[in-house]
Amino acid sequence: MKKIKITYWITTAIVSLMMTYSAYAYVTQDAVQKGFQHLGFPSYFRVELAIAKLIGVVLLLAPVNSRIKEWGYAGFTITFISACAAHIAAGDPVSAPITAGIFLILLMVSYFSYHKLQNSVQA
Repeated sequence: MKKIKITYWITTAIVSLMMTYSAYAYVTQDAVQKGFQHLGFPSYFRVELAIAKLIGVVLLLAPVNSRIKEWGYAGFTITFISACAAHIAAGDPVSAPITAGIFLILLMVSYFSYHKLQNSVQA
């Protein structure tokens, strides 16, 4: 039980920190704006995605209902899969989609350990 809790918090913290940093970078760094242009996304999408990422972080970290927390996990899953697809379609180096894939794996570990914790509490 303790290992599952540690695994959950470490993976959730890593994903949350990454999403918080990327949300910040989306609205403050010119290089990120150029990256969005390179991927073919409109400029306003950066701001929308930054706000969505911050909401997702709150949902992952706050003690909210399981159904609500699922929306955070679903949103980040879509974000990571979309990032992989966008980088591949743009012909970016392999490191870009692999990075998104690594964060997707961390998110999955967080998700499954969260559900193991929930099931152990209910039992």
